[in-house]
Amino acid sequence: MQTNPILLEVFKNRFASISEEMGVTLTRTAFSPNIKERRDLSCAVFDHTGDMIAQAAHIPVHLGSMPMSVKAAIESVKWEKGDIVILNDPFKGGTHLPDITLVSAVYAKNETPVFFVANRAHHADVGGMTPGSMPLSTSIFQEGLIIPALKLVEKGTIDKKIMRFLLNNVRTPVEREGDFAAQIMANITGVRRTEELISKYGLEKTRFYAGALMDYAERLTRKTIQEIPDGIYTFEDFMDGDGISDRNIKLQVKITIYDDTATLDFSGCDLQVHGSINAVYAITLSAVLYVFRSLVSTDIPTNAGCMRPIRVMTRKGTIVDACFPAAVAGGNVELSQRIVDVVLGALSQAVPDKIPAASQGTMNNVTIGGIDSRNNRPFAYYETIAGGLGASLKCDGESAVHCHMTNTLNTPVEALEYSYPFLVKEYSIRRGTGGNGRRKGGDGIVREIELLTEAEVTVLSERRKIPPYGLFGGKPGAVGENIIFRKKLQEQKGGKFFVSLNKGDRLRIETPGGGGYGSP
Repeated sequence: MQTNPILLEVFKNRFASISEEMGVTLTRTAFSPNIKERRDLSCAVFDHTGDMIAQAAHIPVHLGSMPMSVKAAIESVKWEKGDIVILNDPFKGGTHLPDITLVSAVYAKNETPVFFVANRAHHADVGGMTPGSMPLSTSIFQEGLIIPALKLVEKGTIDKKIMRFLLNNVRTPVEREGDFAAQIMANITGVRRTEELISKYGLEKTRFYAGALMDYAERLTRKTIQEIPDGIYTFEDFMDGDGISDRNIKLQVKITIYDDTATLDFSGCDLQVHGSINAVYAITLSAVLYVFRSLVSTDIPTNAGCMRPIRVMTRKGTIVDACFPAAVAGGNVELSQRIVDVVLGALSQAVPDKIPAASQGTMNNVTIGGIDSRNNRPFAYYETIAGGLGASLKCDGESAVHCHMTNTLNTPVEALEYSYPFLVKEYSIRRGTGGNGRRKGGDGIVREIELLTEAEVTVLSERRKIPPYGLFGGKPGAVGENIIFRKKLQEQKGGKFFVSLNKGDRLRIETPGGGGYGSP
C-alpha cells in the first residue's frame, strides 16, 4: 500500500485525538486534585506489539517509559475482550509506585488484539512508610504496593477481590477507588474511539498508517540528528544527595553523533545509591526521548519511530539503570530532570543555538498526610512545584512554570484549601532568582503552607546545593530553599527530608531559578 500524505495527516490527528480524549475523560472524572486539577496523567495508543503510535501532550516521563509497561502487560496475561490490566512495577516499565498504568486491548473481528490503549496516573497514595508514597526510603518495599500485571477488569467486569485488596493497602481508599474508576473509563473511551477508526477505514489501512506514522517520525528524527555536527560530546552534573547521605552523585553522558544516528553512553554515572533517587532504565529512555523529540522543529507524532535512530547505553546497577530492589520513588521525578540537564549540556557543545541553559532541575515534590480534623478522615496530598526555565539564545526563561520531564499544572489555592486542612500563606514568584545573562533565566516560586492539623511531611527536591548551570557566560540560577516554621522558630532543611509537624506549623518551599544564557 502506498502512503497518501493527506491520509497520513488524517491518521496522525485521529490517533492523537484518541489519546487526548482519553486524557479529558480521566481528568474530568477523577476524584483526586492531583489528577483532576494538576493533570498528573498520560494517555497513549499502541500497536499490537506495544510500540507507541501516538500520545497526548501529557507527562514526558510517563510517556517515554509507558511502552515498556504495555509490553510487560501484553506478555503477562492471556488477553480476552473486555480485559483491563493494571500494573505499576518500576522494574517492568513503570516509573515509581504511585504511577499506576491501566492497559486495554482493541479487537477487530478476530480474537487477537490489534491495538492497545493505556493511561498512567499518579495516585496521591499507594501505601508505604509515609503518606504520599514518596518516602526517604532505602528499598522499593518501603515505598508502597508493588502491583504486577493483573486483570483488574476481566471480560468487562471489575474484579472486586483485586480492587478490595488494592484499596485495603492505601491511606485514602475512597479517593483511590474514584481515580481507578476514572482510569477505567478513560481506557473504555480509547477502545471505543479506536474501534470507530477501524470501522471507518478498515483494519488493514489503519494498521498500515500506524506503521507509516512511526516511519515518518523516524525519518524526521534522523534528519534532525543529521543536522548535528558529527562528533563526541560529553557532560557531567551532580545530584545534591540521595536523602540518606549528602554526598554528591555524578551523572555523566557521552553522546556520539554519526550521520543520522545518536549513541548516548551513561556508563560513567555513579553506582545506584541507598536513597530513593535511583532511576530504572525506562526513566533514562524517557529523558533521552524527550530531549531529541524537543530538537525536532516539525510537528511530528511522538511515537516509537523517534527512538529508532537513538541508542541508549547504561551500566547495570548504576544510578540511571538501578537493579531490584533499589528505592526508586525519586528517580522518576528528580533524577530524570538531571538526565535531561546532562544530555542538554552535552548537546550545547554541538548546537549551541538550539539548547537552553539549565532549568530549575527539580520537581520539588511535597507530600503531606495525616487525619483531617474537619472530618476525621485520612488525607494524602501530593504536588510538584514549578520553578524557573533556563534562558536560550532567542529569549529569556519563563518564570514559575513546570519544565522538562513534568508537564503538570499547579493545584489552585482554592482547590488546595478546600480539599486539605491547609492555609496557603504565600504563593508568589521568587523574584531575582533567574541567572543573569544576555538572556535571563526564569524565576522560581515561593509556596508557603500553614497546617491546620498534625501531619507528616516528606519533601524530595534538588538544586539546593548545586545551582542550575548557565551557558556561554550566563550565570547560574539561584538554588532553592526549604524552610520549616514552628511558632517563632525557623529551621532550614535540606533538599530531602521527612518531618512531623503540628497544627499552626508552616512549610515554605522556595524553588530554583533557571540559568542565564550568554555573557551579561
